[in-house]
Amino acid sequence: MPDGTKDDAKGRGKEALGDLTGDKDLKNEGKVDRGAGKAKDAVGGIAGKVKGLLRRD
Repeated sequence: MPDGTKDDAKGRGKEALGDLTGDKDLKNEGKVDRGAGKAKDAVGGIAGKVKGLLRRD
């Protein structure tokens, strides 16, 4: 199952560093990484629910 925790943490770090240095591109990269992490978590959650439904049969 995909785990977006690493992407979220990496994104938060990039955002903070971008804020600190004034690097807008790095800050935006961080936002993208955080979004990817959220997407992975959402897909993983849906996949888990589907697997649970299929195992009930």
